[in-house]
Amino acid sequence: MRILFVIENYLPHIGGVEVVFKNLAEGLAAKGHDVSIITHQPKNTKRYEELNGVKIHRISCLQSRYLFSFLAIPKAIMHARKADIVHTTTFNGALPAWIASKLTRKKCAITVHEVWIGKWREYTNMGKPEAWAHNLLERLIYILPFDKYIAVSNSTRNQLLSIGKKEQKTTTIYNALDYKHFNGKNHRGKDIRREHQLEDAFVCLTYGRAGPSKGLEYAIKAIPLINVPKLKYVFILSKDRQYLLRLRKIKALIKKLQIENKVILLEPVPHKELPSYIKAANCVIVPSLSEGFGYTAAEACALGVPVVATNTTSLPEVISGKYILVSPKSSEEIATAVERVHNKKYTKTPLKRFELEDNIKGYMKVYEELLNKKIKNLAATKNDAN
Repeated sequence: MRILFVIENYLPHIGGVEVVFKNLAEGLAAKGHDVSIITHQPKNTKRYEELNGVKIHRISCLQSRYLFSFLAIPKAIMHARKADIVHTTTFNGALPAWIASKLTRKKCAITVHEVWIGKWREYTNMGKPEAWAHNLLERLIYILPFDKYIAVSNSTRNQLLSIGKKEQKTTTIYNALDYKHFNGKNHRGKDIRREHQLEDAFVCLTYGRAGPSKGLEYAIKAIPLINVPKLKYVFILSKDRQYLLRLRKIKALIKKLQIENKVILLEPVPHKELPSYIKAANCVIVPSLSEGFGYTAAEACALGVPVVATNTTSLPEVISGKYILVSPKSSEEIATAVERVHNKKYTKTPLKRFELEDNIKGYMKVYEELLNKKIKNLAATKNDAN
């Protein structure tokens, strides 16, 4: 099968969505499928290269995700002509993928991570005009009639149904986790604790992007309330340009609360080292206001580290092992939950597993259904013509 992905970000850009499509694209290529990707071109990258069997075409768009939506259209049309299926995701790859699929009469699937219609101000620090504009742009994406909407959790699927998408056009395929990488037996946290002088500390950890929907300020405000001896709270946060203002505000809040002696802000660490940092923690905190899947929770659970996470959107679906769920935006509940983890009074359940093989099988089933439907429609059209 020839599969064309049109997505705004791909390797070497790393984030949750990029990991999803890296695993899927390379997994499909390993099974013998012809996989191509059209994405934007970061600095110091090639316009075209092949990585692990995946053909990557990068579009120069001045590092603008909005320009990518338009500049990618010609390349998407050219490659869609050779493809069997076009696959995209929200947000900025959706328009060129949909246009290319319609002009070449190919089926197009879209993976949806979260639906934020009506919630942009709640989940971000945007002003009314900016939130209104983003709300409008998201609505426009969902006006486009894609052939299949793939949600990364049942929470996201319910969001799609709530905005009027038909049940038969939506399905849930959970994101996959690399359990070879996030295997507690392969990683130790002792060296990390020694390096950062944390041998005797009770270590809380939050890591990932610093976006407004991640609720970091509520975790920071919980720190003075946590009654645990030798508490240290470690943050490993992305330094992407779009999060620099947020990082400055986070540092200002830490200073305002006079908790600098309890907080360690670390530089982003290589992906291969991340499990060791997670294992170094006594507790991972996920204070998000909204999550489409919740990779940080799933990764920490897989490594056997207790997790405190907000009881919202997809997190109750993903979390397992040792954990405590708290209300969103509640610093008080976070503080109490950390104290409970310190006393080993957490919920314990069997580990949920999100296997790559299940993820690939789910997408292949969608592709095959769309192709079979197209073949049936073509046959019906031919019979009508006769």
